[in-house]
Amino acid sequence: MKLCSWNVNGIRAVAQKGFFEWLNNSGFDVVCLQETKAQPDQLEPKFLSQLQYPYVSFNSAERKGYSGVANYFRNEPQIIKHGFDVDLFSKPQKLLKDFNSEGRIIESHHKLNDKKLLILLNIYFPNGGSGEERLKFKLEFYEAFLDYLKALEKISPYIAVTGDYNTAHHEIDLARPKENINISGFMPIEREYLDRLQQMGYIDTFRYLNPAKKDSYTWWSFRTAARKRNVGWRIDYFFVSSALKSIISDAKILDDVMGSDHCPVTLELKI
Repeated sequence: MKLCSWNVNGIRAVAQKGFFEWLNNSGFDVVCLQETKAQPDQLEPKFLSQLQYPYVSFNSAERKGYSGVANYFRNEPQIIKHGFDVDLFSKPQKLLKDFNSEGRIIESHHKLNDKKLLILLNIYFPNGGSGEERLKFKLEFYEAFLDYLKALEKISPYIAVTGDYNTAHHEIDLARPKENINISGFMPIEREYLDRLQQMGYIDTFRYLNPAKKDSYTWWSFRTAARKRNVGWRIDYFFVSSALKSIISDAKILDDVMGSDHCPVTLELKI
């Protein structure tokens, strides 16, 4: 099973840069997009169905031109959900409505065989860089996310979480760690949530296969020609539950694919 994730920074913009040609020649089973920035009434038919991907799901933010995620599927999933499923939380979460209003999650369920169900989460995690209020919102989103994983694990142990996490985990994951230690995206308080995710048994698939690989990034600022100089951050991931560890086949960063300030990341499972 071949999976791909890409923060496209506006799906209508990237469509003008060869996105659909790339998509239909990509060979992935599922392509997860973040930061689509589009409402359903803004999308032409070509966005909602493609020759190689007849099943498409968009979860748009209530605010126009903001956030949003989308999935392109070769095969129809068993279940598709938008946002956190409120019914799976054991205690009330006061911010769930706010989280879900920003169109940040698509959850899809895929039958692997008669006994195995893969739960795939495509998430555009909040950015905490615009002030203390949004940093607080980001950390509360992370907290709800970790609680949600515990609920999903009661449904299936086979879970993959992809998307733009908006946090570089370790110093190896960004070009200038010392200069960014107090910048949202690399603050210790944010990175602790990725520590907790790993403590729950989740595996950063790229780093699992490439433990010492340096200069491998997924986002570069548009402002300073950072991509040309490879002054970047690795903030886009595929994390998988420990139950999937034995079938991780490959994980890559496709840094030669242009069209956004991010590049695609991939995961191949031996299924």
